[in-house]
Amino acid sequence: MTIIELRIYTTLPGRMPNLLARFENHTTKIWERYGIKQIGFFTTVVGPNSNDLTYMLQWDSLADREQKWSAFMADKEWIGVRAESEKDGPINQNVYSSFLAPTAFSALK
Repeated sequence: MTIIELRIYTTLPGRMPNLLARFENHTTKIWERYGIKQIGFFTTVVGPNSNDLTYMLQWDSLADREQKWSAFMADKEWIGVRAESEKDGPINQNVYSSFLAPTAFSALK
């Protein structure tokens, strides 16, 4: 069964460009090495918080997520990229994560 992980990052004021650059220039490329599949990234145009970056990842199972995410989080390049991007202070105020299962009538399965 496919699992969709919905992640919402609320950045600190003025820090969204740093987060977007980190994903665009580094994180997504590291994910490719680990087979982490992104569905899409979205900024909030209208909604409760314009400092939110929302994205979705697709996993084959929760075990698949645990294995790949753990490897990514331990990756030396990722650890260096994260430290460099936060050398002027933290980027995120909050990070929320939910795991979703598609319904029988979902276009995405």
